[in-house]
Amino acid sequence: MSFRNFIQQLKSDRLLTEIDDKLSPGLEVSRQVMDSSNPVLFNNVMGDKVVMNIIANRQLMAKALGTTQQDMVHYLAGIEPNGEVVQVDHSPSQEVIEDEVDLTKIPILTYFPQDGGPYITAGVVVSEYDGTYNASIHRLMVTGKDTMVGRLVENRHTYNLHKAASQAGEPLPIAIVIGIDPVLLLATTTRVPDALEFQYASALLDRPIELFQLENGIKVPHAEWVLEGYIDPHTRVDEGPFVDITGTLDFIRQEPQIRITKVMHRNDPIYHAIMPAGGEHKMLMGVPYEPLILKEVGKVCDVRNAVLTEGGCSYLHAIVQIHSNNEDDGRKAIDAAFAAHRSLKHVVVVDDDIDIFNSSDVEYAIATRFRADRDLIVYPDVRGSSLDPMCTPNGNTTKMGLDATMILGEEDKFRRPSMLED
Repeated sequence: MSFRNFIQQLKSDRLLTEIDDKLSPGLEVSRQVMDSSNPVLFNNVMGDKVVMNIIANRQLMAKALGTTQQDMVHYLAGIEPNGEVVQVDHSPSQEVIEDEVDLTKIPILTYFPQDGGPYITAGVVVSEYDGTYNASIHRLMVTGKDTMVGRLVENRHTYNLHKAASQAGEPLPIAIVIGIDPVLLLATTTRVPDALEFQYASALLDRPIELFQLENGIKVPHAEWVLEGYIDPHTRVDEGPFVDITGTLDFIRQEPQIRITKVMHRNDPIYHAIMPAGGEHKMLMGVPYEPLILKEVGKVCDVRNAVLTEGGCSYLHAIVQIHSNNEDDGRKAIDAAFAAHRSLKHVVVVDDDIDIFNSSDVEYAIATRFRADRDLIVYPDVRGSSLDPMCTPNGNTTKMGLDATMILGEEDKFRRPSMLED
């Protein structure tokens, strides 16, 4: 399903709100979705269309994938990155090619008064160097008509490609695609083997991914907007502040400058914007880790499901559902979850009669099946997430796991009676 087709499906299902009021990209659009996860299409942002929240909750993400929220992690865990990628000569992305680069003419949003500038938040950066390519989301702050700065996390793939190019004194060719199939967007945030993001997307969609080549050699999928350019090998500028997934301000860093050399887009393009710390941000950050947790826990015990909770920023808290066969299965599940997602801070393990998508049911398990002196596991002074404001200056924190599963052999003390008759 294409980006536009998915938006049309949301409209047909009466899940999409349309706003025709003339709005500024500077704070006015973000105010409309500040506390909402409902899909919204703004039809007049500087005369352009902007869409937000199209995959801002688990139900919408599951709809894009063609599955249910309960089965989503199993579906993602069962897909291998072995789909087909084909190159095509033309793309609807090239319907309009701008003669002069002027990023101020694109409805790039400023979300919060504290933002360092307007930010592209749903832009997938496709880069290639020395025969190796990568596709991943980066936050991108506009600094001029043809310049921006991107947050390149240390030792991630784009960072490493830029480092290799810089050491050779060369700019890194890139393209930024905005407004792509939501399943393809998810694929670019998933931890797959290097250079297999598009193959993974193809396998998820069960159809080939079409790529077309730009003048700088980068091959990209069809999109509403495509920005072609380079990351400078030497110039670094301030990036930030930016509101990250925890809803708190990330600090200013010196990051590589990006220069845009060409802008192209579809006729009447729809710009996709992701609200920082909003539902789409959390879904795209957290959901890709859930199949990793499921697979890792499955190596040590009978795992049934896993979810990163909304209250934990869909990133720092995990609920893992298992069927216990051994007394130490809960402890093993906790250790495995932390191994799968090293940014986790708290893990709760529950039995398979607990609804992990219901916070009250999970709290019930903690209330009736957890005893701190025997079921609490504390991991002091370990590496945490840089997104957690409670981390120490050296990046460490204290983590904990709660084994809220029934005592084996004493299940009758814990099970809730069914209302159904035999």
